[in-house]
Amino acid sequence: MKMMFGTSAGGNLAEALRGISSPRLLIMTTTPELFEKHVSELEKAFPGVPSIGCIAMGYSKTVTEKGVTVTAFSEGVTAAAGILEDVSKNPAKYIGRLQEDLKRIKPGNGNTALIDFCSGNDAAVMNTLELLREKNKLELMGATGDGGKVSANGRIYEDGMAYALVKNDRGRVKAYKENIYVPREGVRLLASRTDKKRYYIGELNGKSAKQVYMDLTGTTEKGISSQTMVNPLGKLAGEDICIVSIKEADGSGLTCFRQVNDSDILTLLEMRDPMEVAESTVDAIRSDFGKVSGIYSVNCLFRYIIFTDRKELDPYLGRIASVATSCGLIGYGEHYNGQFVNQTMTCVVFE
Repeated sequence: MKMMFGTSAGGNLAEALRGISSPRLLIMTTTPELFEKHVSELEKAFPGVPSIGCIAMGYSKTVTEKGVTVTAFSEGVTAAAGILEDVSKNPAKYIGRLQEDLKRIKPGNGNTALIDFCSGNDAAVMNTLELLREKNKLELMGATGDGGKVSANGRIYEDGMAYALVKNDRGRVKAYKENIYVPREGVRLLASRTDKKRYYIGELNGKSAKQVYMDLTGTTEKGISSQTMVNPLGKLAGEDICIVSIKEADGSGLTCFRQVNDSDILTLLEMRDPMEVAESTVDAIRSDFGKVSGIYSVNCLFRYIIFTDRKELDPYLGRIASVATSCGLIGYGEHYNGQFVNQTMTCVVFE
């Protein structure tokens, strides 16, 4: 499998496409102002080639903050792209489209990735996909794009999940999740008075969720939305921890970026050294694969802000890219197999 990356900081799609030839799948990120134009131009440049896109910042070894990026897959891949529409109301309504593409792709055990861009309702979409993902042994990673829009095969959709199936004809694929946080020892929080629709937590251990969080972190009410980058909440799921980013204080409670239910057990997370974590990620990938063809990833916007503030963004991206060609985007929510996660890097690695 071969992965190619093109970018234009000025938003010139023709410039970003230079050097890309014979693609079998195209993934594009661009700006809100140029999204419609670039979706149309990409289809004209490579008519009939499967493609997905969203509004986001893209990256390879550095981030293209205001321009356009294109990642192309070629040589040794079988690919398809499509759309699930009306995902805010009925995520399963058009699941037959994905099923038909799976029949054509014929995924084997551990050789096919599902990369998706979602306009919203991510948790419900992940639940909808889970049975198909498990049945077909798919490795899934994806992201929430900006602006409530995604594209698939030259068309734009405002309430959809664009998907790309990528079968590695010459080897395996595997999805990874990178977490730069660890639980604070001795902190165990029982959630109650939650509102699933609003992603709201009213109480933790029977007390005001807002006050409990402020007491644990020493922050003020105004500082909660920035403190969560250093100390998000964590939802315990067996031995795994799903990061729960806090959006803002809401009355005596907290509004978050992912759903928390009554009786969920939470903890407070603390940030580790991101570069040490990156080294562990690189070690894990190299341990699993003798040779890597490419890595496609999503980094949460909050991670982008943290790494930028620490002046570690380019070193971090460069460390991951030291393994193989590495491309991706800055997302507003991340997908890892059956999970919708926050403040995380997820990626799919191609042998």
